[in-house]
Amino acid sequence: MGRAGFNRKSALTTLTMVLAAEAADVDVLWEFKGSIAALQHHRGITHSFVGVPLIAAAVLVFVYLSHRLKLRLRPPRARSPEAPPRLPIRWGYLYFCAVVAALSHLLLDYTTAYGIRLFEPFDFRWYSWEIVAIIEPIMLLALIAGLVLPALFGLINQEIGARSKGPRGRVGAIFALVCLVLIWGFRDYQHRRAVTAMNSFLYHGATPLRLAAYPYMINPFRWHGVVETADFLETVPVNSLAPEVDDSHGLVFYKPAETDASRAAKSSYLGQVYLDWAVFPLVEVQEFQGENSGYLAEFKDLRYTFPDRRGRAPLGGYVVLSSDLRVLQQGMNSSRSPTVDSLERGPERQ
Repeated sequence: MGRAGFNRKSALTTLTMVLAAEAADVDVLWEFKGSIAALQHHRGITHSFVGVPLIAAAVLVFVYLSHRLKLRLRPPRARSPEAPPRLPIRWGYLYFCAVVAALSHLLLDYTTAYGIRLFEPFDFRWYSWEIVAIIEPIMLLALIAGLVLPALFGLINQEIGARSKGPRGRVGAIFALVCLVLIWGFRDYQHRRAVTAMNSFLYHGATPLRLAAYPYMINPFRWHGVVETADFLETVPVNSLAPEVDDSHGLVFYKPAETDASRAAKSSYLGQVYLDWAVFPLVEVQEFQGENSGYLAEFKDLRYTFPDRRGRAPLGGYVVLSSDLRVLQQGMNSSRSPTVDSLERGPERQ
């Protein structure tokens, strides 16, 4: 965005926009308080419309202080008469640029399936467009090309002695942003086709109560469909090019009956945070015996149970309960998460 034209009116524009575009992810610091706190606060107030002006102001203060420190440590040198004049620093304009860049972060996160709480602290609901993956290689290639190719062309022009016309990198940056919008438009169109195909289908004779389609990386015609009926949830591959639903490769997850153990797990810290975030949650409780009997409740969101992935679903959680339903352990899934076998050998209390 800086090269597309914003950096033509003030010095420090690109620096300000880069920092403001990334600053919302300062909420990753919640990871120091644990994985549950990280899930609870990620994409919260720093990713909301309320947080944007505050984030922009904080970035501007940082840039201002850094600029003053730089002037004190290294005063500007006199420039030759042939050198182009320096752009002035317009702090009001820089704040506007910081706001635009911070809003771009919200837009990018909104396009993913993970979601974003745009109206926190007044509304804690999650909103998502669900058209691109968290990491979208084609989109990244377009953006990287918009930055790198103008530099390569500039080197070629220097070698052949050609004079550049217009601001350096502007055409490449605008082209990259246009590609981004076109990718979003195409992805949105395919997403609508996938959802329409899913809506016209009966799942084992049952009418869906709600459904959604989530993107895979690279292939815009391949979608991970999730359906909820009165008795079960099902994940199905969806081809938006046809469009068609491949029910023969669907995975059915019957809704487990509520028990005292499942209710205790859901009322735990992990349970409350996870169920607030999950769109298609599934809580499976297993009883374990051994030295210390109790229950292991595993939480997963079917948004992320892609059929070609092995092991535990990413972004899942767990709660370990004692036989009298006290919480012994809880957290997000990792390589060290407990299993029934390990618990029967004796869980470590936390």
